[in-house]
Amino acid sequence: MYPDFHYLIRGLFGIDIPGLSILKTFGFFVALGFIFGALALQKELKRKAKAGLIQPDIRINKKTGQSEKIYPHQRVSDIIFVAAIAGFIGAKVFNALETWSDFIQDPIGSLFSRSGLTFYGGLILATVALYYFARKIKLDFRHLCDAAAPALILAYGIGRLGCHFAGDGDWGIYNSAYVSQADGTVKTATIEEYNQVAAEKGQYMQHFEGKIPHIYYPAPSVLPRWFVAMNYKHNVNNEGMPIAGGQEEYNSVLPVAVFPTSVWEFLACVFIIFPILWSLRKKLNEPLQLFGLYLIFNGLERFLVEKVRVNTRYDLGFIHPTQAEIISSLLILAGIILLVRKTKQSKAIPA
Repeated sequence: MYPDFHYLIRGLFGIDIPGLSILKTFGFFVALGFIFGALALQKELKRKAKAGLIQPDIRINKKTGQSEKIYPHQRVSDIIFVAAIAGFIGAKVFNALETWSDFIQDPIGSLFSRSGLTFYGGLILATVALYYFARKIKLDFRHLCDAAAPALILAYGIGRLGCHFAGDGDWGIYNSAYVSQADGTVKTATIEEYNQVAAEKGQYMQHFEGKIPHIYYPAPSVLPRWFVAMNYKHNVNNEGMPIAGGQEEYNSVLPVAVFPTSVWEFLACVFIIFPILWSLRKKLNEPLQLFGLYLIFNGLERFLVEKVRVNTRYDLGFIHPTQAEIISSLLILAGIILLVRKTKQSKAIPA
């Protein structure tokens, strides 16, 4: 993995430039996500303005005293800034709620650490903040939601690549068909070999209710091994066992490979969901139809991924969902309600 650009450049080109360690891989992909998301948002807001769906904010220029029109697509940087600040706060707060026992042990360290971000917390608080900001700039919030839908899923997918390449812990349960060797390389294993590794290296593996979550799944011939198993050598959290003979800052590797769920989310969001939303943005004319569809896709994608992700589960008696499963289920329900209601309203309007 490439926790920073020092590892990235060395891994890709074999050039060792230690000073590049100040540039973090996760932050780079998050920035890319914001950039491409902002471009998509700007293009859609511009289209809506041209179609007369949204109106400019008319203000008086303090220098000239003349009125001027400010269109929403001209304020994308402000929109992104508000979303980023509120989103970061929300992501930290929801992560604290999700990992409460760890948070109360070190609340300051948890809040100011570079890791520990919950996407849905960021989405919820950013939405609230943007609602009030949209009112301030006289932008119809419904159209902002629709314009942001493709941008959100695109930015989220690109950001997931940052999670993957940095190895920040956002991965699935163990794939017991692959184990790590002392030097950090991956090898195919039998279930007996996995059991031996689990017995010897169990202290370096995540446990839930005394059990190590795993599925034995060798990669089928049509898929590369990395699609179903990664051991995240040199991961940014230094999670796992030490790499033999290594003396680097990030010198850990997972004893058993895990399912790379971040890669799956990247592919699903960028190459499936984003193209669908982008192609439908001109066809779904009723405000919030597209956003309702986004909520369904977003919730469904995350709910399915949660089935193989490592996450804290709540004890609700007969079920044990994760925080993301609860929120994603609510998003799917909200999306269905929005889409059905707005579709009915659209059909009720005379042609």
